[in-house]
Amino acid sequence: METESKEEMKVVLTKPLSLDSIDPYDQYKAPNMLQRVLSFFKNVRPGSDLTRLQLPPVFNIPKSQLQCYGESAYCVSDDLLGKCNIGENSIERFKAVLAWNISTLRPLNFGVAPYNPILGETHHVSRGTLNVLIEQISHHPPVTALHAMDDKENIELLWCQHPVPKFYGTWVEVEVRGKRELKLLNHEETYVMKSPNLLFKFFPPGVEWGGSDRLRCLETGLTAELTYGGRSFLGLRGTPRSIKGKIFNSYSNEPLFEINGQWDKSVTLKDLNNGEVKVLYSAKEAISGLKTPIVKDPNGVWKSESAVVWSEVSQGIMNRDWGKAREAKKSIEENQRVLLAERNLNSETWVPKHFTVLYNKENGWDCSPIVKTVPPAPIVVPLNN
Repeated sequence: METESKEEMKVVLTKPLSLDSIDPYDQYKAPNMLQRVLSFFKNVRPGSDLTRLQLPPVFNIPKSQLQCYGESAYCVSDDLLGKCNIGENSIERFKAVLAWNISTLRPLNFGVAPYNPILGETHHVSRGTLNVLIEQISHHPPVTALHAMDDKENIELLWCQHPVPKFYGTWVEVEVRGKRELKLLNHEETYVMKSPNLLFKFFPPGVEWGGSDRLRCLETGLTAELTYGGRSFLGLRGTPRSIKGKIFNSYSNEPLFEINGQWDKSVTLKDLNNGEVKVLYSAKEAISGLKTPIVKDPNGVWKSESAVVWSEVSQGIMNRDWGKAREAKKSIEENQRVLLAERNLNSETWVPKHFTVLYNKENGWDCSPIVKTVPPAPIVVPLNN
Protein backbone atom coordinates (compact mmCIF):
# COMPACT_ATOMS: atom_id res chain seq x y z
CA MET A 1 0.00 0.00 0.00
CA GLU A 2 1.13 3.60 -0.43
CA THR A 3 0.32 6.95 1.13
CA GLU A 4 1.38 10.51 0.34
CA SER A 5 1.70 13.41 2.76
CA LYS A 6 1.05 17.08 2.01
CA GLU A 7 4.60 17.24 0.66
CA GLU A 8 3.78 14.54 -1.91
CA MET A 9 5.98 12.11 0.01
CA LYS A 10 5.23 8.56 -1.11
CA VAL A 11 5.31 5.77 1.46
CA VAL A 12 5.33 2.18 0.18
CA LEU A 13 4.80 -0.59 2.74
CA THR A 14 4.73 -4.26 1.80
CA LYS A 15 3.62 -7.52 3.34
CA PRO A 16 5.98 -8.75 6.09
CA LEU A 17 8.01 -11.92 5.71
CA SER A 18 5.98 -14.63 7.38
CA LEU A 19 5.14 -18.32 7.55
CA ASP A 20 2.04 -17.95 5.34
CA SER A 21 4.03 -18.52 2.16
CA ILE A 22 7.35 -20.21 1.54
CA ASP A 23 8.09 -17.48 -0.98
CA PRO A 24 5.80 -14.48 -0.28
CA TYR A 25 7.54 -12.32 -2.88
CA ASP A 26 7.51 -14.85 -5.69
CA GLN A 27 5.03 -12.66 -7.58
CA TYR A 28 7.70 -9.94 -7.89
CA LYS A 29 10.55 -12.19 -9.03
CA ALA A 30 12.10 -12.01 -12.44
CA PRO A 31 12.09 -15.31 -14.41
CA ASN A 32 15.06 -17.71 -14.52
CA MET A 33 16.31 -16.57 -11.11
CA LEU A 34 18.94 -19.32 -10.64
CA GLN A 35 20.43 -18.56 -14.07
CA ARG A 36 20.50 -14.85 -13.25
CA VAL A 37 22.20 -15.49 -9.88
CA LEU A 38 24.90 -17.71 -11.39
CA SER A 39 25.53 -15.16 -14.16
CA PHE A 40 25.81 -12.33 -11.65
CA PHE A 41 28.42 -14.18 -9.56
CA LYS A 42 30.48 -15.65 -12.41
CA ASN A 43 33.16 -12.94 -12.11
CA VAL A 44 33.22 -12.89 -8.28
CA ARG A 45 36.14 -14.71 -6.69
CA PRO A 46 35.45 -17.26 -3.92
CA GLY A 47 36.18 -15.76 -0.51
CA SER A 48 35.26 -12.25 -1.66
CA ASP A 49 33.61 -9.88 0.82
CA LEU A 50 30.33 -8.82 -0.79
CA THR A 51 29.67 -5.86 1.51
CA ARG A 52 30.19 -3.29 -1.26
CA LEU A 53 28.48 -5.32 -3.97
CA GLN A 54 25.57 -3.40 -5.50
CA LEU A 55 22.66 -5.60 -6.51
CA PRO A 56 20.39 -4.61 -9.38
CA PRO A 57 16.68 -4.43 -8.42
CA VAL A 58 15.98 -7.78 -10.08
CA PHE A 59 17.67 -9.33 -7.01
CA ASN A 60 15.76 -7.24 -4.45
CA ILE A 61 12.53 -7.70 -2.53
CA PRO A 62 10.57 -4.43 -2.15
CA LYS A 63 11.81 -3.50 1.31
CA SER A 64 14.96 -2.37 3.10
CA GLN A 65 17.07 -4.45 5.46
CA LEU A 66 15.95 -2.02 8.19
CA GLN A 67 12.37 -3.10 7.62
CA CYS A 68 13.36 -6.76 7.86
CA TYR A 69 15.08 -6.10 11.19
CA GLY A 70 12.07 -4.16 12.39
CA GLU A 71 9.58 -6.82 11.35
CA SER A 72 11.35 -9.39 13.50
CA ALA A 73 10.61 -7.14 16.49
CA TYR A 74 7.13 -5.75 15.77
CA CYS A 75 5.50 -8.24 13.36
CA VAL A 76 4.20 -11.15 15.44
CA SER A 77 0.80 -12.78 15.81
CA ASP A 78 1.36 -13.81 19.41
CA ASP A 79 2.71 -11.26 21.92
CA LEU A 80 5.77 -13.29 22.85
CA LEU A 81 7.65 -10.19 23.97
CA GLY A 82 5.00 -9.25 26.52
CA LYS A 83 4.98 -12.82 27.85
CA CYS A 84 8.65 -12.47 28.85
CA ASN A 85 7.54 -10.47 31.90
CA ILE A 86 4.94 -12.96 33.10
CA GLY A 87 7.22 -15.76 34.31
CA GLU A 88 7.08 -16.30 38.06
CA ASN A 89 10.77 -17.18 38.28
CA SER A 90 13.98 -16.67 36.34
CA ILE A 91 13.76 -20.02 34.51
CA GLU A 92 10.23 -19.34 33.23
CA ARG A 93 11.26 -15.87 32.06
CA PHE A 94 14.36 -17.28 30.37
CA LYS A 95 12.25 -19.79 28.43
CA ALA A 96 9.91 -17.00 27.34
CA VAL A 97 12.84 -14.90 26.09
CA LEU A 98 14.19 -17.93 24.23
CA ALA A 99 10.82 -18.43 22.51
CA TRP A 100 10.76 -14.75 21.52
CA ASN A 101 14.33 -15.00 20.19
CA ILE A 102 13.37 -17.94 17.95
CA SER A 103 10.41 -15.92 16.63
CA THR A 104 12.78 -13.33 15.12
CA LEU A 105 13.75 -15.89 12.43
CA ARG A 106 11.69 -15.56 9.26
CA PRO A 107 11.50 -17.55 6.00
CA LEU A 108 13.60 -15.95 3.27
CA ASN A 109 13.70 -16.19 -0.50
CA PHE A 110 16.36 -17.61 -2.79
CA GLY A 111 17.95 -15.18 -5.21
CA VAL A 112 16.63 -11.97 -3.68
CA ALA A 113 17.59 -9.74 -0.77
CA PRO A 114 16.39 -6.50 0.83
CA TYR A 115 17.98 -3.17 -0.08
CA ASN A 116 21.25 -2.24 1.57
CA PRO A 117 20.18 0.79 3.67
CA ILE A 118 21.64 4.21 2.93
CA LEU A 119 23.52 6.15 5.61
CA GLY A 120 21.10 7.76 8.06
CA GLU A 121 18.10 5.80 6.81
CA THR A 122 15.51 5.19 9.55
CA HIS A 123 12.53 2.98 10.21
CA HIS A 124 10.06 4.00 12.94
CA VAL A 125 7.05 1.78 13.66
CA SER A 126 4.75 1.08 16.61
CA ARG A 127 2.72 -1.98 17.55
CA GLY A 128 0.48 -1.35 20.51
CA THR A 129 2.72 0.00 23.28
CA LEU A 130 5.91 -1.22 21.59
CA ASN A 131 7.75 1.59 19.76
CA VAL A 132 10.65 0.63 17.48
CA LEU A 133 13.27 2.98 16.02
CA ILE A 134 16.05 1.80 13.69
CA GLU A 135 18.86 3.80 12.09
CA GLN A 136 21.62 2.91 9.65
CA ILE A 137 24.63 4.23 11.53
CA SER A 138 27.28 3.16 9.00
CA HIS A 139 27.15 2.36 5.28
CA HIS A 140 30.61 0.87 4.68
CA PRO A 141 30.59 -1.40 6.54
CA PRO A 142 26.79 -1.65 6.90
CA VAL A 143 25.89 -1.31 10.60
CA THR A 144 22.35 -1.01 11.94
CA ALA A 145 21.18 0.13 15.37
CA LEU A 146 17.76 -0.69 16.82
CA HIS A 147 16.15 0.70 19.96
CA ALA A 148 12.68 -0.34 21.09
CA MET A 149 10.68 0.33 24.22
CA ASP A 150 7.44 -1.16 25.49
CA ASP A 151 6.37 1.35 28.11
CA LYS A 152 3.49 -0.80 29.36
CA GLU A 153 5.60 -3.93 29.88
CA ASN A 154 8.77 -1.98 30.76
CA ILE A 155 10.82 -3.92 28.22
CA GLU A 156 13.73 -2.51 26.22
CA LEU A 157 15.48 -3.85 23.11
CA LEU A 158 18.88 -2.65 21.92
CA TRP A 159 20.56 -4.16 18.84
CA CYS A 160 23.72 -3.27 16.96
CA GLN A 161 24.20 -5.59 13.97
CA HIS A 162 26.83 -5.77 11.24
CA PRO A 163 26.23 -8.34 8.45
CA VAL A 164 29.34 -9.59 6.60
CA PRO A 165 28.45 -11.48 3.37
CA LYS A 166 31.07 -13.63 1.66
CA PHE A 167 31.00 -15.67 -1.54
CA TYR A 168 32.26 -19.28 -1.45
CA GLY A 169 31.71 -20.47 -5.02
CA THR A 170 28.48 -22.42 -4.58
CA TRP A 171 26.99 -20.44 -1.72
CA VAL A 172 26.97 -17.06 -0.02
CA GLU A 173 27.26 -16.93 3.77
CA VAL A 174 26.23 -13.86 5.74
CA GLU A 175 27.79 -13.70 9.18
CA VAL A 176 25.66 -11.47 11.41
CA ARG A 177 28.08 -9.83 13.83
CA GLY A 178 27.18 -7.67 16.79
CA LYS A 179 24.83 -8.26 19.68
CA ARG A 180 21.22 -7.98 20.68
CA GLU A 181 20.04 -7.14 24.17
CA LEU A 182 16.61 -7.56 25.74
CA LYS A 183 16.04 -5.95 29.13
CA LEU A 184 13.21 -6.89 31.48
CA LEU A 185 13.43 -3.72 33.53
CA ASN A 186 10.84 -4.82 36.11
CA HIS A 187 13.05 -7.81 36.97
CA GLU A 188 16.42 -6.07 36.43
CA GLU A 189 17.42 -8.78 33.94
CA THR A 190 19.46 -8.32 30.76
CA TYR A 191 19.52 -11.02 28.09
CA VAL A 192 22.33 -10.96 25.53
CA MET A 193 22.03 -12.93 22.29
CA LYS A 194 23.54 -13.29 18.85
CA SER A 195 22.05 -14.20 15.50
CA PRO A 196 22.69 -17.32 13.41
CA ASN A 197 24.23 -16.90 9.97
CA LEU A 198 22.38 -16.83 6.66
CA LEU A 199 23.32 -19.35 3.97
CA PHE A 200 22.28 -18.79 0.34
CA LYS A 201 22.98 -22.09 -1.46
CA PHE A 202 22.97 -22.40 -5.25
CA PHE A 203 22.77 -26.23 -5.43
CA PRO A 204 20.06 -27.02 -4.59
CA PRO A 205 18.75 -23.44 -4.56
CA GLY A 206 17.68 -22.36 -1.08
CA VAL A 207 18.15 -20.07 1.90
CA GLU A 208 18.82 -21.35 5.41
CA TRP A 209 19.62 -20.08 8.85
CA GLY A 210 22.74 -21.92 9.97
CA GLY A 211 25.50 -22.00 12.53
CA SER A 212 25.16 -21.31 16.21
CA ASP A 213 23.42 -18.89 18.55
CA ARG A 214 23.82 -18.17 22.23
CA LEU A 215 21.43 -16.56 24.69
CA ARG A 216 22.52 -15.64 28.20
CA CYS A 217 20.99 -13.80 31.14
CA LEU A 218 23.78 -11.74 32.69
CA GLU A 219 22.25 -11.70 36.16
CA THR A 220 21.20 -15.35 36.59
CA GLY A 221 23.79 -17.10 34.42
CA LEU A 222 21.09 -19.09 32.62
CA THR A 223 22.37 -19.86 29.12
CA ALA A 224 21.05 -21.46 25.94
CA GLU A 225 23.34 -22.74 23.22
CA LEU A 226 21.61 -23.39 19.89
CA THR A 227 22.61 -24.96 16.58
CA TYR A 228 20.63 -24.27 13.41
CA GLY A 229 20.42 -26.25 10.19
CA GLY A 230 21.87 -29.65 9.50
CA ARG A 231 21.23 -30.44 5.84
CA SER A 232 24.08 -32.13 4.01
CA PHE A 233 26.04 -30.25 1.34
CA LEU A 234 24.02 -31.75 -1.52
CA GLY A 235 20.78 -31.26 0.39
CA LEU A 236 19.93 -34.98 0.37
CA ARG A 237 19.85 -35.53 4.14
CA GLY A 238 18.88 -33.59 7.20
CA THR A 239 16.42 -30.79 7.90
CA PRO A 240 17.60 -27.29 6.95
CA ARG A 241 15.30 -25.57 9.47
CA SER A 242 16.17 -27.72 12.46
CA ILE A 243 17.13 -26.25 15.80
CA LYS A 244 18.86 -28.17 18.59
CA GLY A 245 20.51 -27.12 21.79
CA LYS A 246 20.46 -27.01 25.57
CA ILE A 247 19.71 -24.72 28.49
CA PHE A 248 22.12 -24.82 31.41
CA ASN A 249 23.30 -22.77 34.36
CA SER A 250 26.67 -21.33 33.32
CA TYR A 251 27.69 -20.77 36.95
CA SER A 252 27.27 -24.41 37.99
CA ASN A 253 27.29 -26.03 34.49
CA GLU A 254 24.12 -27.86 35.52
CA PRO A 255 22.18 -29.01 32.42
CA LEU A 256 18.47 -28.14 32.66
CA PHE A 257 16.69 -28.66 29.32
CA GLU A 258 17.24 -30.12 25.85
CA ILE A 259 15.98 -28.06 22.90
CA ASN A 260 14.74 -29.78 19.74
CA GLY A 261 12.53 -29.00 16.76
CA GLN A 262 12.21 -26.79 13.69
CA TRP A 263 12.04 -23.02 13.96
CA ASP A 264 9.39 -22.87 11.18
CA LYS A 265 7.17 -25.48 12.90
CA SER A 266 7.55 -26.11 16.62
CA VAL A 267 10.32 -26.30 19.19
CA THR A 268 10.13 -28.39 22.36
CA LEU A 269 11.94 -28.45 25.68
CA LYS A 270 12.77 -31.66 27.53
CA ASP A 271 13.19 -31.21 31.27
CA LEU A 272 16.32 -33.19 32.17
CA ASN A 273 15.17 -33.59 35.77
CA ASN A 274 11.91 -35.43 35.08
CA GLY A 275 11.95 -36.16 31.33
CA GLU A 276 8.83 -34.07 30.66
CA VAL A 277 8.57 -32.60 27.15
CA LYS A 278 6.64 -29.39 26.48
CA VAL A 279 6.19 -27.15 23.45
CA LEU A 280 8.24 -23.99 23.83
CA TYR A 281 7.42 -22.32 20.53
CA SER A 282 4.88 -22.65 17.72
CA ALA A 283 5.80 -20.84 14.50
CA LYS A 284 2.21 -21.05 13.26
CA GLU A 285 0.97 -19.11 16.28
CA ALA A 286 3.83 -16.60 16.20
CA ILE A 287 4.69 -15.72 12.61
CA SER A 288 1.64 -16.49 10.48
CA GLY A 289 -1.19 -14.10 9.67
CA LEU A 290 1.13 -11.10 10.04
CA LYS A 291 -0.38 -7.75 9.13
CA THR A 292 1.19 -5.12 6.91
CA PRO A 293 2.04 -1.84 8.71
CA ILE A 294 -0.08 1.18 7.81
CA VAL A 295 0.51 4.93 7.90
CA LYS A 296 -1.44 6.50 10.77
CA ASP A 297 0.07 9.99 10.56
CA PRO A 298 1.39 10.85 7.06
CA ASN A 299 2.74 14.22 8.21
CA GLY A 300 4.80 12.53 10.91
CA VAL A 301 6.75 10.29 8.53
CA TRP A 302 10.40 11.33 8.18
CA LYS A 303 12.07 11.73 4.80
CA SER A 304 14.70 9.26 6.03
CA GLU A 305 12.05 6.54 6.53
CA SER A 306 12.87 3.33 4.63
CA ALA A 307 9.42 3.17 3.08
CA VAL A 308 9.98 6.69 1.69
CA VAL A 309 13.62 6.37 0.60
CA TRP A 310 12.96 3.23 -1.46
CA SER A 311 9.35 3.93 -2.46
CA GLU A 312 9.98 4.36 -6.21
CA VAL A 313 12.24 1.30 -6.34
CA SER A 314 9.68 -0.80 -4.47
CA GLN A 315 6.87 0.40 -6.73
CA GLY A 316 8.91 -0.58 -9.78
CA ILE A 317 9.62 -4.05 -8.40
CA MET A 318 5.97 -4.60 -7.42
CA ASN A 319 4.91 -3.61 -10.94
CA ARG A 320 7.72 -5.71 -12.44
CA ASP A 321 8.89 -2.55 -14.16
CA TRP A 322 12.60 -3.34 -13.89
CA GLY A 323 13.65 -0.27 -15.89
CA LYS A 324 11.87 2.10 -13.52
CA ALA A 325 13.23 0.25 -10.47
CA ARG A 326 16.76 0.34 -11.87
CA GLU A 327 16.65 4.08 -12.58
CA ALA A 328 15.18 4.86 -9.16
CA LYS A 329 17.84 2.80 -7.39
CA LYS A 330 20.60 4.38 -9.50
CA SER A 331 19.34 7.84 -8.50
CA ILE A 332 19.50 6.96 -4.79
CA GLU A 333 23.03 5.55 -5.10
CA GLU A 334 24.29 8.54 -7.10
CA ASN A 335 22.84 10.95 -4.54
CA GLN A 336 24.67 9.10 -1.78
CA ARG A 337 27.96 9.42 -3.69
CA VAL A 338 27.40 13.18 -4.10
CA LEU A 339 26.73 13.60 -0.37
CA LEU A 340 29.86 11.57 0.47
CA ALA A 341 31.97 13.72 -1.88
CA GLU A 342 30.61 16.89 -0.25
CA ARG A 343 31.46 15.61 3.24
CA ASN A 344 34.98 14.69 2.13
CA LEU A 345 35.45 18.08 0.47
CA ASN A 346 34.40 19.88 3.65
CA SER A 347 36.23 17.44 5.97
CA GLU A 348 32.93 16.60 7.64
CA THR A 349 32.17 13.42 9.55
CA TRP A 350 28.64 12.10 9.40
CA VAL A 351 27.04 11.63 12.84
CA PRO A 352 23.94 9.51 13.56
CA LYS A 353 20.87 11.39 14.80
CA HIS A 354 19.54 8.78 17.21
CA PHE A 355 22.54 6.78 18.48
CA THR A 356 26.04 7.26 19.79
CA VAL A 357 28.46 4.82 18.17
CA LEU A 358 31.62 3.15 19.39
CA TYR A 359 34.03 0.94 17.49
CA ASN A 360 37.24 -0.87 18.37
CA LYS A 361 39.02 -3.86 16.84
CA GLU A 362 38.58 -6.03 19.92
CA ASN A 363 34.82 -5.64 20.44
CA GLY A 364 33.63 -4.37 17.07
CA TRP A 365 30.65 -2.02 16.80
CA ASP A 366 28.49 -0.92 19.70
CA CYS A 367 25.84 1.73 20.09
CA SER A 368 23.55 3.36 22.63
CA PRO A 369 20.44 5.49 22.12
CA ILE A 370 20.81 9.24 22.57
CA VAL A 371 17.27 9.46 23.98
CA LYS A 372 16.29 6.78 26.48
CA THR A 373 12.69 6.54 25.29
CA VAL A 374 11.20 5.81 21.86
CA PRO A 375 8.21 7.96 20.83
CA PRO A 376 5.09 6.51 19.20
CA ALA A 377 5.55 6.18 15.45
CA PRO A 378 3.49 7.51 12.53
CA ILE A 379 3.53 3.99 11.04
CA VAL A 380 1.68 1.33 13.03
CA VAL A 381 1.04 -2.39 12.88
CA PRO A 382 -2.67 -3.24 13.29
CA LEU A 383 -3.25 -5.44 16.34
CA ASN A 384 -4.88 -8.83 15.99
CA ASN A 385 -8.51 -8.95 17.04
